[in-house]
Amino acid sequence: MKLTTRELTLCAVLTALALALSYMENFIPLSAAIPLPGIKLGLANIVTLFALYALGARQALMILTARCILGSLFAGNLNALIFSLMGGVTAMLVMILLSHVRRLSVYGVSVGGAAAHNCGQVAAAILTLGNTAPLYYLPVLLGVSIFSGALTGLIAVCLFRALAHTELMKG
Repeated sequence: MKLTTRELTLCAVLTALALALSYMENFIPLSAAIPLPGIKLGLANIVTLFALYALGARQALMILTARCILGSLFAGNLNALIFSLMGGVTAMLVMILLSHVRRLSVYGVSVGGAAAHNCGQVAAAILTLGNTAPLYYLPVLLGVSIFSGALTGLIAVCLFRALAHTELMKG
């Protein structure tokens, strides 16, 4: 299935927005409030969640993959690519599955994606380090994912409401 010019353009704009949010998140002094390594709000996941519901799984996965690759290239940190891709793809796959559960809201899908993202990153750390020590940090990350997933879910819901009357949400 080929993308239309409109879909391709929208995917490019959303990829740029996700990159900008990911970059801007580095300026939020979250470590002052939560002095733990690796804790992030995951603001770029707002775009991923939006794309999943507004465009579909295929386009959301393309946007996520492009964001991970370009973000690693722009940051000059190709070592972080494995963490970004494993966390992001794991989150995306879980969110795709959860989005089909009728009784689960966008909030639940977002929290599930945040938890899955942390699981994917811990798996990347295990592969990188060659031992299971990162598993001890997983409960902390999962606890934080409830908050971060709910926050990104809330922002995505607000975005859906704000754009409900536009052509973007009508296909």
